[in-house]
Amino acid sequence: MPKSRPPYQTEFRREAVGLVRSGRSIRDVAESLGCSKQSLSTWVEQEQLDRQERDDGLTSAEREELRRLRRENARLKQEREILKRAAAFFAAETETR
Repeated sequence: MPKSRPPYQTEFRREAVGLVRSGRSIRDVAESLGCSKQSLSTWVEQEQLDRQERDDGLTSAEREELRRLRRENARLKQEREILKRAAAFFAAETETR
């Protein structure tokens, strides 16, 4: 199984997308920068979503909000579970007295 590479820097991605937007082909830019065509294509699509040039996906801001809300939801579920267990514990404790 191939080793995964660390993520590309944001500035590198921005510059690569800028080269594509200036008229160069995705394949040409990917080969000259040493990244995969699929990665570059994904970055270009995300840039188009962020610029509202297309509307078939989530913008970067929407993705970040979704990530934040999912983390918050998981934390709240965990807190609710803890409170349920504590209530059950104290209910059992008061029954024995």
